[in-house]
Amino acid sequence: MVAEIKAAVGVTPELIRGDNGVFDVVADGRLVYSKDETGRFPDPGEVLNALQ
Repeated sequence: MVAEIKAAVGVTPELIRGDNGVFDVVADGRLVYSKDETGRFPDPGEVLNALQ
């Protein structure tokens, strides 16, 4: 996913380790994906689509 995001939008995502299975993607202070809200990990390309 890091390589996909870097190639598409030209930025290198930063991984911040969390606890309890948290998987959130935040861009410019905006939550673009949350495993807690969806109950699942994102499908391939789903995070990239949310970023664009």
